[in-house]
Amino acid sequence: MSYFVDSHCHLNSLSLQGKAGATLPEIVARAQAVGMSHMLCVACTPQEYAPMREAIAPFPGIYSACGVHPLNLEEAPNWKEEELLPCLQDARCVALGETGLDYHYAAESRMAQLDSFARQIDMAQEVGKPLIVHARQAHHDTVALLKEHQARDVGGVMHCFCDEVSMARACLDMGFYISFSGIVTFKAGENVREAARYVPLDRMLIETDCPYLAPVPVRGVENEPAFCRYTLEFLACLKGISAAVLADITAKNFAELFKVNLASSSLADFNASSLGVKALNPYKLERLLNCPLSTAVC
Repeated sequence: MSYFVDSHCHLNSLSLQGKAGATLPEIVARAQAVGMSHMLCVACTPQEYAPMREAIAPFPGIYSACGVHPLNLEEAPNWKEEELLPCLQDARCVALGETGLDYHYAAESRMAQLDSFARQIDMAQEVGKPLIVHARQAHHDTVALLKEHQARDVGGVMHCFCDEVSMARACLDMGFYISFSGIVTFKAGENVREAARYVPLDRMLIETDCPYLAPVPVRGVENEPAFCRYTLEFLACLKGISAAVLADITAKNFAELFKVNLASSSLADFNASSLGVKALNPYKLERLLNCPLSTAVC
């Protein structure tokens, strides 16, 4: 069986009023229609985890993760390990994250971010789960903390990579994976394309980070997992392989990193009609979104 995984999305943050407008079951059905088999849905605070978990409960093949995002520290400035631990102990939760550092939007909270990130790396060690790391304009501090706290022991992924090859190299050297979002398709994303050319296939993941960062050719609309198809096609073209081969490689990488058996459940097990949703075939989806599915530009 072939697999295609969106390794990072925020389904709970969708307005459900995107280009086509949809319920969550319809969003999942659209993802199925382009061949998606699994997703990883991420909560950015412990308080966000329970409602997110409830929302994805009906859908086999959607895993979860939870951490304290550096840009959510205003909401949870004094978060406690005992608040995050029950989320990480949930059977569906496969990772701690997203966590990390962001000096682009919140440089003023640098010290609080460093403390929060360090504590979460230590928690990942305690629960034995990999990290999902957000890093923006924080190359040196991110790498330094990962090394200082032995993050190599649990591994993880640099999510929504938007840095330089040197950052990718440092993270690969620690055994981390690199995940690419729609940014790789952006006109201004040449540094990300350079990194994508550098990162070996066996260390690459693909994501939407929806509802953010919709890829070309659907920029300007709310992102959703079905649009991961465009990023997949673009990256496959960049790497000189077929989209089907890249989907299978990145799915295998996902399974190895998060220690999951993709064959045990998938979106194919979701019966859209049981929730009153008619599953869409790819041709119907093209018309609905008013955009062809094969539009990658090398």
